[in-house]
Amino acid sequence: MTFNGWMQIALFCAIVLALARPLGGFLTRVYAGERTFLHPVLAPVERGFYLLAGVRCEAEQGWRSYAVAMLAFNLLGFLLVYGALRLQGALPLNPQGFAGVTPDLALNTAVSFVTNTNWQSYGGEATMSYGSQMWALTVQNFLSAATGMALAVALIRGFARRSAKEIGNFWTDLTRSILYVLLPLCVVLALVYVAMGVPQTLQPYVTAKTLEGADQTIALGPVASQLAIKMLGTNGGGFFNANSAHPFENPSALANLVQMVSIFAVGAALTNVFGRMVGDERQGWAILGAMGALFLAGVAMVYWAEAGANPIHAALGLDPAGGNMEGKEVRFGIALSALFAVITTAASCGAVIAMHDSFSAIGGMIPMVNMQLGEVIVGGVGAGLYGVLLFAIVAVFVAGLMVGRTPEYVGKKIEGREVKLTMLALLCSPAATLLALGVASVSPLGLAGLQESGPHGFSEMLYATTSAAANNGSAFAGLTANSPFWNVLLAAGMMIGRFALIVPMLAVAGSLAAKGKVPPSAGTFPTYGTLFVGLLGGVILIVGGLTYFPALTLGPVADAFATAAGTTY
Repeated sequence: MTFNGWMQIALFCAIVLALARPLGGFLTRVYAGERTFLHPVLAPVERGFYLLAGVRCEAEQGWRSYAVAMLAFNLLGFLLVYGALRLQGALPLNPQGFAGVTPDLALNTAVSFVTNTNWQSYGGEATMSYGSQMWALTVQNFLSAATGMALAVALIRGFARRSAKEIGNFWTDLTRSILYVLLPLCVVLALVYVAMGVPQTLQPYVTAKTLEGADQTIALGPVASQLAIKMLGTNGGGFFNANSAHPFENPSALANLVQMVSIFAVGAALTNVFGRMVGDERQGWAILGAMGALFLAGVAMVYWAEAGANPIHAALGLDPAGGNMEGKEVRFGIALSALFAVITTAASCGAVIAMHDSFSAIGGMIPMVNMQLGEVIVGGVGAGLYGVLLFAIVAVFVAGLMVGRTPEYVGKKIEGREVKLTMLALLCSPAATLLALGVASVSPLGLAGLQESGPHGFSEMLYATTSAAANNGSAFAGLTANSPFWNVLLAAGMMIGRFALIVPMLAVAGSLAAKGKVPPSAGTFPTYGTLFVGLLGGVILIVGGLTYFPALTLGPVADAFATAAGTTY
């Protein structure tokens, strides 16, 4: 570990922290329907959309209507993406003449992008046409990210409102998320990326002559536009198979910094939105503080693990002080490779600049743990906030049990209904992860996709099922997942991890919105101080540890002991 490496990590953290409050204030005004500097241009466009769709933006919905609208919208998105991929060979903007995608891969990809997972069992430049990349995948990147933001705001309203039957209007929240937030920021980011050298073209691939005289095909395409939303919307689906390790997607250290900040920007700002909407910004800072503590602990662990020498290499006297550079982004070094790995798995993004399969056992375990904790360490846009608020409900419930008092959070009593629904939501992702892992572990079709045997091979399966159920989309890179078995299994995990959590979460929002506010008293547990930050972080770690410790023991923990003993498989 080096001073320069830590300074780069500190710079990233400082930029995200500086953006949280101003961006949070802007988001709050957008969702409240207040005027912003974009309204003179975009307000007429917004009204036009409502007119065409027959939506009354002022007509709010209860949690059931909100959930039905959200599910219907995402079902339609799935059907459109699936159809576009299957018919790819007959659709325009296909200069490479790619055929339609197979049914199982189309199913997996459609579910992946609708759920904001963006798991990719394919190489983008060898499988997807320009049209599919744009009107199927890039468009869905916007829609799935906006869905997450809308759901987070709906839950915030549950905490903020008093004796209300409604939690907002899904169509209004969705439209405003795209029109005022995602689209303007992505236009700016796309132009910045183009200026940095990222391609944005509809011209066919280019064939170049190498120094040896051989022909090399250089893939191009509308990359910058997809790159902007894949990072800002924490989607992670890359235009190229190498994702953000590809120099066309990540051409420089500055581009790498902009991408990392983009991943965290909206998720961090939404914590400030929560504080503003409940009338106490300290509540938002406490949530961000818990997220930040877990994030920094993860970065430190991965950086330490990867900066040390591989024990097997050290025993042989092979560069014992050089660190583990296998699979790293050599342009950016170990520090930024470790930082990017933690960011992308903490934020439900899934983009990568290093191959996690080549990390040390402990270095590869931390990204896995980030996902297993529910990806609430900033998390996906919207998804991270509503996930951590569910953990906050559990935290105040535990605190209430300790003192024998009905738990409260931001003025709302947390009672049996909310706790039951919260636990139902929080158990969905672990159930999907571990059930899929169990099926894959005993199935010849599942084991056939492994690159490694022993504990590391088990880690490849655990990482894949975790990534799917947590809606992350990154991979250990050692698993060959483009088979009917893995495509269907992971698609099921992605669906459960997204929608089985959302519905009970919206029920919690509706239940809380119907309650009145309880004024604070001498017995009220303050939820904005260091004690609550520690309690929240502890609850997140304990729930994750109790759920996944046996599986982690069989995978990365056993792998670490085997490596230390010089055992290979």
